[in-house]
Amino acid sequence: MDRFFRYKLDHVLFWVLTIFFHGYTRLILIYKVGAGQFILELVLRNTLLAIVIYVTLLVVIPRLTNGKILSALLILVGTLVFYVFAKNAHDVYLNGYVMGNLERTNFFYNTLYNISIVFFYLSFATALYLSKQWSLQRELIRKIEIEKLNTELEYLKAQINPHFLFNSLNTVYFQINKENREARETLSKFSDMLRYQLYECNGHEIPVEKEIGYLKNYVELQRLRKDENYSIEFTCADGLTNFTLPPLLLLPFVENAFKHVSHFSEKKNVINIELSKAGNFFRFSVFNTKDNTLQKAENGGIGLKNVKRRLELLYKDRYLLDVLDSHEKFEVNLELKLN
Repeated sequence: MDRFFRYKLDHVLFWVLTIFFHGYTRLILIYKVGAGQFILELVLRNTLLAIVIYVTLLVVIPRLTNGKILSALLILVGTLVFYVFAKNAHDVYLNGYVMGNLERTNFFYNTLYNISIVFFYLSFATALYLSKQWSLQRELIRKIEIEKLNTELEYLKAQINPHFLFNSLNTVYFQINKENREARETLSKFSDMLRYQLYECNGHEIPVEKEIGYLKNYVELQRLRKDENYSIEFTCADGLTNFTLPPLLLLPFVENAFKHVSHFSEKKNVINIELSKAGNFFRFSVFNTKDNTLQKAENGGIGLKNVKRRLELLYKDRYLLDVLDSHEKFEVNLELKLN
């Protein structure tokens, strides 16, 4: 079925049957006025039908789903009126002047018939389209459910007993000399990060404050591994409260920056992370310098591909992701429309 839809065989079958049925009902034209007028009738009627149907499927229905009801209805009415007037004009020409039926020279003679024809085919085509979309949505949901189950199974396989882990960390913490405050603070940050991942990331969304706290801890731990030749900035604007985000959505971008940051010795290596909110939009950007003379691998990888897929599933048409990859820098700008 996927291959049937992928190669548009449903469209081909629909138009083959439509044209065949129309041609069968108009075969008499060949005997009365010749094959040329018969072919003209087939081409004109079905071309007009195709215009109405595809304008509805590609323009009207998407506008309706996006809440643009008035413009959708105006476009639909406009295409229907165009079909009826164009077909009426051809009927007057064919029946009135070519076939000599003077009664059929009245422009509105076939109006009701043409309206009923276009409504029938439009309704039938729309029903087929919606059935197809429903089938594709069901298949997508099935695939997501399978993927979710596989992810949960992998998570269960890899999960460490959390009580054992935290007990071990507490033991190490108390074994560190009290005067070594930096080591204790580092271990405490690491413990907070693990606690966040194990206990607080189970829901679909979490408060943004917790996600920011996790990112701050991650950046601070990474900062400890860098020397004074690295400039690492984490900027969080005011007003980043009272909304939620999917857990660990932003982390792959930050991980990518630290993984692929440059290692210049003669100038600064820079990582800038900025979070802000304007109205109903959350903005997140990550910038890092890079050195293409040392770095042959693509900046990014599986992590960024996964987060792009996650954004598509969770936000669909409510996000903008801009990735700028140049010779000496890599930058990601993400904008989310909040509920």
